Amino acid sequence: MSHIAIVGAGIVGVSTAIWLQRDGHTVTLIDRLAPGEGASYGNGGVLATCAMVPVTGPGLLKKVPGMLFDRNQPLFLKWGYLPKLLPWLRKYLSYANEPDTRRIASAIQGVVSDSVDEHRALSKGTGAERWVVSSDYLYLYKNRAAFEGDALAWDIRRGHGITWEELEGEALRAFDPCYAPEQEFGVRMGDHGRISDPGRYVKALAAHVEAEGGTLVTGEVTGFRRDGDQITGIEIGSDVVDCDAAVLATGAWSGPLAKAFGLNVPLESERGYHIELWEPSFMPKTPVMIASGKFVATPMDGRLRLAGVVELGGLTAPPSRAPFELLKTAALAAMPGLTWARETEWMGHRPAPADSIPVIGAAPGLKGAYTAFGHHHIGLTSGPKTGRLLAQMISGRQPNLDLGAYSPARFAP
Repeated sequence: MSHIAIVGAGIVGVSTAIWLQRDGHTVTLIDRLAPGEGASYGNGGVLATCAMVPVTGPGLLKKVPGMLFDRNQPLFLKWGYLPKLLPWLRKYLSYANEPDTRRIASAIQGVVSDSVDEHRALSKGTGAERWVVSSDYLYLYKNRAAFEGDALAWDIRRGHGITWEELEGEALRAFDPCYAPEQEFGVRMGDHGRISDPGRYVKALAAHVEAEGGTLVTGEVTGFRRDGDQITGIEIGSDVVDCDAAVLATGAWSGPLAKAFGLNVPLESERGYHIELWEPSFMPKTPVMIASGKFVATPMDGRLRLAGVVELGGLTAPPSRAPFELLKTAALAAMPGLTWARETEWMGHRPAPADSIPVIGAAPGLKGAYTAFGHHHIGLTSGPKTGRLLAQMISGRQPNLDLGAYSPARFAP
């Protein structure tokens, strides 16, 4: 079998490594940080099978200006970054229409469906199983009218087999009494799940890769070695890791490295935030999406994680204070009376291709070059499925999913 080098030790890269090892390959994981230290650490922790609907729904273009100038809305912008952002933003907003929304959702559904089963299959026998928890998933709305305002999204979910129970008024309070009376409507979905500690989960998976003979290398990848049209190695400064194939799975940092594969991917960081409330006075019964604030509150080991918000501002700017404050304010409005012993904060980078579809597959014209990035806010949900698909492709097996929508060829000259 082959030696495969994987650039990126988040959930996508580690999943790819495990499935490749199960196919008999030797693997090396390379990352500038320890495994599970980036977006795989800070995500919302929900295994959101329903999360196939892209942000770029119809009407987004009209909503953006008002959202940017309202500090109570979950969209933020580093204004000094706007000139660099504009080419990507134009492409991104061009998909804010119903036909593209439905098309993109169909593509995303292919990698988010059966997420809990995919995580259980990935983690089986690794020691990481204990962090995979089956649960319902609740969408919380102020009232039925707000829910009906999302009619297209729910129609798309229904079309892809998502079912739900509508909880209104007393029925919502009977399901979970922790929410404010002003929150009158809930959508309860089964067959979802959560990871009770995403960072430790990914680290445990990576430890299994090592235990099975894989190698972990810490360093900044600077390029790729090739012999004609064949990838032969990964450059880490002056060092080289020899390989038969390379997988690029380094999230929001993948854009410049993808150019070495002949790809010009319009990729930006969708900066995400979380606050963890340690030793909370109560926990919601299930992970919950607070629809008005576009963030999730997820029960985790010893704390409640509030995660979400979108900030556009690139990879280098420091965190902003306003998103943290919005998360806390919105959570207290939805769950009055919540108290906690202490809090911790995090900001990280979700990889956002302009067309909202992950870039998964073989780079055209270059043997041994594969991509697995661009998962927006569904990286944790879709990581195991993405890793399985990559392993099947590299091993010469035909996946039981049409991969055309994800193909890197769409970004080739």
